Amino acid sequence: MATKTTEKKAAAPKSAPKKETATKAASGTKPNALQQPLKPSPELAAIVGDKPLPRGEVVSKVWEHIKKHNLQNPENKREIVADDKLKKIFGKDKCSMFEMNKHLAAHLKS
Repeated sequence: MATKTTEKKAAAPKSAPKKETATKAASGTKPNALQQPLKPSPELAAIVGDKPLPRGEVVSKVWEHIKKHNLQNPENKREIVADDKLKKIFGKDKCSMFEMNKHLAAHLKS
């Protein structure tokens, strides 16, 4: 007669190999679209640097710039008030945080 403790012991080794295969699959694959290094345009390079970066790092560096220079609208934090550098990227004085990625994509090339 099987008890609850013996059933748990039998089930535990089955989950361990799954973790190993997941790690092997992740290390052996090529980077996906979000991890692919992209070259920023000269306008975007003024904020993030001129070396190729993954899209996620570009967005993070733009957010660092926004927070460092206090460019979020205090009444509506979803709105970004562009400074001179960001105006060249956004093409306008204000931009929502949701539009920002669309404007950044136009300044990134593979």
